[in-house]
Amino acid sequence: MIDIFSLKAEELSLKIKDAQLTSVEICEKYIERINKFEKNVKAWSHFDKKLLLEKAADADEYRRSGKPTGPLHGIPVAVKDIVGTLDMPTECGTVIRKGKSYSQNAEIVDLLLAAGAIVMGKTATAELAYLHPPKTTNPHDHSRTPGGSSSGSAAVVASFMAPLSIGSQTGGSIIRPASYCGVVGYKPTYGLISRNGVLKTSEKLDHIGVFGRSVEDVALLSKVLIKKDNFDSATIHYSTENMLTETKKGPLFEPKFIFYKTDYWKNIEKKSREAFEYFIKSFKKNIEVFDTPSYFKDIHKYHQIMYETDLANNFGLYYKKYKKKLSKPMQDAIVKGNKHSAKEYAEALDFMKRSYESYEEVFEDYHGVLSPSSPGVAPKSLKSTGSAEFNKVWSYLGTPCISLPLLQGEANMPLGVQLTGAKYDDHRFLGIANWLEKECNN
Repeated sequence: MIDIFSLKAEELSLKIKDAQLTSVEICEKYIERINKFEKNVKAWSHFDKKLLLEKAADADEYRRSGKPTGPLHGIPVAVKDIVGTLDMPTECGTVIRKGKSYSQNAEIVDLLLAAGAIVMGKTATAELAYLHPPKTTNPHDHSRTPGGSSSGSAAVVASFMAPLSIGSQTGGSIIRPASYCGVVGYKPTYGLISRNGVLKTSEKLDHIGVFGRSVEDVALLSKVLIKKDNFDSATIHYSTENMLTETKKGPLFEPKFIFYKTDYWKNIEKKSREAFEYFIKSFKKNIEVFDTPSYFKDIHKYHQIMYETDLANNFGLYYKKYKKKLSKPMQDAIVKGNKHSAKEYAEALDFMKRSYESYEEVFEDYHGVLSPSSPGVAPKSLKSTGSAEFNKVWSYLGTPCISLPLLQGEANMPLGVQLTGAKYDDHRFLGIANWLEKECNN
């Protein structure tokens, strides 16, 4: 029997196409893993084994009929429980929505189905994709957080309970869980993937992103999801035809990077800091270390103003009707959000544009910016999802970023390196990330 867990998503797809593997066989293997590990990891908010096998059997029958198949035909994909699905509940991590479903599939779910993928289940999320954690644990150490808010989406890939998954990021909800769980987490440029049918927390900060076990995996899944959607005004026309090819090809010549230690460098645990120092030294001909631009400090302030104001706007009704069912962090954010002025919000929007124009100059001389994905390894607690201090800047600027599981910190726990690129340069960006992944794994 083929070891499906050692295969990249594209290899799985080709083996299904060539009838070397069936979708049912693949799904059965993942069900075995779920039966074994889910009781400790608690990454699923909804998983129906019978439904998954029915969908897999349908996918196999469709392939045998000789009809054309999509790039993800028969491959199971896990979806964060803020993404609308017709045949499964969408509870958004809150008791307020217990057992409730959306009236239609999110755009990205329809894109998955059109590519032949199987939505295998819904993954646990922090309450309303904010801070209050779900029950999910870190697959490497169940006493530690998996990160959040895309807690389950990172954990199912890390524990081999799913080959691919979808998450979202408004602060650091893809990059940080990817770092803590030791998987690849990719947040494309703002506006490349539609949020239509997904829980809205902040119009200008919400991004859809993906998790996989390699850069090529996330490139394949993103290729399917990136599409202009008239129901999400942030989306643009963007060709993904050569996305996977460009990712595999990599840069034309050896890339040059800036490494930002950031003002939070002193917060990084000693062993994690040593791992980053070693990483910088290993790539000394490719990396120049710089101080963080001074305006980054203001970004944290403006990100908070924007986020809290939008939370107050989007969840004001929940606060009014179900205040006691909301966590204290969510209640506090809504109260603060109601106090921010229109002038402050307008300044935050204006600064977003001006600060990106300053940041963009970096790419005249460098291929990307490197920094820690998180302040260290996953903290030993399930009461918090960790700190997003290394990620908020990039969510605010809307740049593509990816966490690569290249290092280890305390207790041999995974530690991610965050790579950031220029807006709408995602093809080249993924090629550079692929180069870095391969250089470190050689």
